[in-house]
Amino acid sequence: MLTSADGMGRLKRGQKERAMSTVSIVKAVLFDFGGVLAEEGFYEGLVANAGKKRRDPGAFFKTVDTLIYETGYLVGFAEEAAFWNAVRAATGITGSDQELRQEIISRFVVRPGMLSIVDNLRARGLVVAMLSDQTNWLEEIDRGTGFFRRFDRVFNSFRLHKSKRDASVFIDVCAALGVKAAETLFIDDNESHIKRAESQGLRTLHFTGVDAFGKQLEILFPGTCRPGRETAERGQT
Repeated sequence: MLTSADGMGRLKRGQKERAMSTVSIVKAVLFDFGGVLAEEGFYEGLVANAGKKRRDPGAFFKTVDTLIYETGYLVGFAEEAAFWNAVRAATGITGSDQELRQEIISRFVVRPGMLSIVDNLRARGLVVAMLSDQTNWLEEIDRGTGFFRRFDRVFNSFRLHKSKRDASVFIDVCAALGVKAAETLFIDDNESHIKRAESQGLRTLHFTGVDAFGKQLEILFPGTCRPGRETAERGQT
């Protein structure tokens, strides 16, 4: 593991020196989408849907998070309509597919400062890619913002037919990028995904917030965290 974050957003004791001695090995940087490159629209949208329909937000999120995987929608083996039908059946929630999905997609607000970091890392000659447990929603957001062009590759579980819940996806992605696991820095806000990536030999940064991440990355790649554009990018769907 290259480095990880503690609650204060600082590198753990002794890791700074190790990071500086090994950062030259990194050839590729792999970013998560929701919660890292963008606001966490899935969680926030489900909480909004639960509130509107008078459901317990925590229980509703847990159920839907399970269903998006179990129905096969997350990995492209089911249509969106089948997923929402399963959600309505399991939770008793009402509303059209369009109404429910819009609460989610509209909340995936792309963070302009993070895109500036992506640009700066690519300018250094690093391969920069995205690995997201997402659906066709990710492509809809791109059609409204055009942010895919900022990356060398975009890996979406919906198209890969494999999610980050399967640790082998990290080796698949490294192979597709033409780099070794140890040459890849993976950034995600989900600790379970971080642990799976580490189990496959990737270097990791556990994203706990924009400010903390900027401090960490600036130690690893000085000058990377210059200010980004002021206006956030939203999906237009």
